[in-house]
Amino acid sequence: MNYTEKVMDHFMNPRNVGKIEDANAIAEVGNPSCGDVIKMYLKINGEMIEDIKFQTFGCGAAIAVSSQTTEMVKGKSLKEALDITRDQVADELGGLPAVKMHCSNLAADALHQAVKTYMKEHGIA
Repeated sequence: MNYTEKVMDHFMNPRNVGKIEDANAIAEVGNPSCGDVIKMYLKINGEMIEDIKFQTFGCGAAIAVSSQTTEMVKGKSLKEALDITRDQVADELGGLPAVKMHCSNLAADALHQAVKTYMKEHGIA
């Protein structure tokens, strides 16, 4: 399986790994067919994502897309975060093999779930 240099860099040197102890938005998603699980922690102030971290149990592609997703949304608004798609994440990484595209979907799903839950809890439309 061929991965881009950027995928390999995010896998070997993932950004924003860990847990935010005082996170005010958390989501966990998984894919039963491959066993990947991604947990995202967000620190949101008003409608801005101040910090984001992840913990991923999964393949190299799942780790890479988790890392890339956190870089794409840190410092962005909640609405900008909701606009992030799995295809955008894959494009930022220079592409993913077709059999690994489901991994990029998990990162976007975790991000969207955390943001939507926060928005609902805080009455943000």
